[in-house]
Amino acid sequence: MRIMFMGTPEISALCLKKLIDDGHNVVAVITREDKPRGRKMIMTPTETRACATEHGIPTHTPKTLRDGEFSALLERYCPELICVVAYGKILPPEVINYPKYGCINLHVSLLPKYRGAAPMQRAIMAGERETGVTVMYMDEGLDTGDIITARSFPIGPDDDFEAVHDTSAEIGSALLSETIYKIEQGEVNRTPQDDSLASYAPKIEREDCKIDFSLPAAVLQPIIRGVTPIPGAFAYLDGKMLKISHTSVIDAKGEIGEVVATDGSGEGSFTVACGEGALLVRRVIPEGKGKMTAGDLVRGRKIKPGDKLQ
Repeated sequence: MRIMFMGTPEISALCLKKLIDDGHNVVAVITREDKPRGRKMIMTPTETRACATEHGIPTHTPKTLRDGEFSALLERYCPELICVVAYGKILPPEVINYPKYGCINLHVSLLPKYRGAAPMQRAIMAGERETGVTVMYMDEGLDTGDIITARSFPIGPDDDFEAVHDTSAEIGSALLSETIYKIEQGEVNRTPQDDSLASYAPKIEREDCKIDFSLPAAVLQPIIRGVTPIPGAFAYLDGKMLKISHTSVIDAKGEIGEVVATDGSGEGSFTVACGEGALLVRRVIPEGKGKMTAGDLVRGRKIKPGDKLQ
């Protein structure tokens, strides 16, 4: 089949590479526009565009999918299947209905749970012990199309967004490739989603990352994992931002947000009292600094018992 691939971030690029490695006929890649990155704000292509270019596949970055210019691209490449992985734009009906075998999408949750922009992060933040990937036919709704296949995997007690992302990419890219083969052979079924079981995963906002120490430590720990390493959970110490990662829930008491113990040996740690229980913190990023262990922060006397995180 002639496949048009649409995607933008790293997980999309990993899926594209899997399709190429497995011999699928990707005739064109549609991705988002180059963006300035780094301190020098150098215009940089998306990970998916970089992958396509490396493999000699033509790429396009249309500003809209709703004009004659994109219609011309469809006529030029005549895709029999459109494959979408985190493209970042809504496909209009005329695009969804163009290919002979339809449009399929890899969504990184077990649909109908966690439809929307941030399914991996929201599943972790909610304390889920399992998530997965779903390949679905696209329709005009938001992740509402018929399910073709899905595969689950566990979320470990210390897994953060990076860990779940990498597992999703590995399992999802393989499942997507397998599904395309089955579509070619006419071996797929469609299962409508049960909307009564649906939940929504809105994009991560700044307020989602601000640590509220009045919450129980057992609630906070998965929230922190869900936004680690990016964008990162944070609090304020002496008016300066302190990003926090790699935490454990322990039994300790103190005023909400109070540092009740520190350990400057080795990688070290410090303990912050919460609404119930406490968080043992092992990794931080102080404002204007790079990543460091909690021990480095303690030894540098930047944090001590009695300090308050807000």
